[in-house]
Amino acid sequence: MTSATDNAIVIDAPMELVWEMTNDVESWPELFSEYAKAEILGRDGATVTFRLTLHPDENGAVWDWVSERTPDPATRTVRARRIETGPFTFMNLLWTYTPTAAGVEMRWRQEFSVRSGLPFGDQEMTDRLNTNTRREMARIKGLVEKAAAGRPTVKR
Repeated sequence: MTSATDNAIVIDAPMELVWEMTNDVESWPELFSEYAKAEILGRDGATVTFRLTLHPDENGAVWDWVSERTPDPATRTVRARRIETGPFTFMNLLWTYTPTAAGVEMRWRQEFSVRSGLPFGDQEMTDRLNTNTRREMARIKGLVEKAAAGRPTVKR
């Protein structure tokens, strides 16, 4: 069985700034509240392989995993997948960036399936991912808009 999430937010900032800030994996610990560390493991063309480490959870456990992502600046899309899948049988992600009158719509779609035998299933993971994604998107929106407000405007 495959489950999915689909969340979007509009960021009032130039496309280039939204694209640059959200695709700079090394800066993700400052951009995302849940990441303690982002370590680049390798690059192959546009594809980057990296390890994300979360802050310790309420029980002191530290979780991490390896993912890869391939940004396509021409189509303003990013395809990603977990290589170390943890509780998932698979996890694939698609990020899209679409210009709108109000700014850039950043949309994250996640397709996944939770391994059987765990104390939670696809619905619980869907709820958790939706909650976390919406929180992180709101944080990113604020940080990118703050950065955009501090940039000098270009006179034409």
